[in-house]
Amino acid sequence: MKRYFYDLHIHSCLSPCGDDSSTPDSIAGMGELNGLNIMALTDHNSCKNCPAFFEAAVRHGILPVAGMELTTAEDIHVVCLFPSINSSLEFDREIEKRRILIPNRADIFGNQLICDSEDNIIATEENMLINATTVAFEEAPALVESFGGICYPAHIDRSSNSVIAVLGAFPKTPEFSCAEVHNKELLSDMSLLSKLPKERMIVSSDAHYLWDIKEPCEYLTLPDIPENNLNAGEYVIEYLREKS
Repeated sequence: MKRYFYDLHIHSCLSPCGDDSSTPDSIAGMGELNGLNIMALTDHNSCKNCPAFFEAAVRHGILPVAGMELTTAEDIHVVCLFPSINSSLEFDREIEKRRILIPNRADIFGNQLICDSEDNIIATEENMLINATTVAFEEAPALVESFGGICYPAHIDRSSNSVIAVLGAFPKTPEFSCAEVHNKELLSDMSLLSKLPKERMIVSSDAHYLWDIKEPCEYLTLPDIPENNLNAGEYVIEYLREKS
């Protein structure tokens, strides 16, 4: 077993609230500089920059995980992680059917840039990615599971778009094996509110700028993962599924 320092909630330039300099290669490069081992790219309601991120991660010695920050119909943010790039893109195609398509106003909300692994802009997403989908919060875990992934409530310590802020409490159902905290100082409080042990709380950056990406603090203890393994998501998901 080995310790892997992680950041499992990072936005690229595809997220309109993400900085344009947060390109796939720059994100992987910052992770390498910071001493991280595992990074998940989790743009709002899209996985379209994950292929470029995976290629860049190999160059920078990062184990990549494909993900998405799904916005449910109730405006609750949920982190979704997948075992492979293919499963994430299949989920992306499903969410395309469940999005409410409103043209993006880049001058107000920001650009939504799709890149290749060399950070060249190859396309833009024309419709807004930050608005709610038609996927209900209750539905999300089973839907993500059907694509081999796992999901859990994002930044439950925040006053907006968190499950506690929207519903007023951490729900008994659906059942989650973990939850995410943004501010590590609130970990104990959030553990009590969610009734999840501290060991099941994920502390991630929700980085929208390169300088927000975590330094090596929290870690997952996992079996040895081969270098340049593009299915590191399998190891992470298996770990997160285990209930303490």
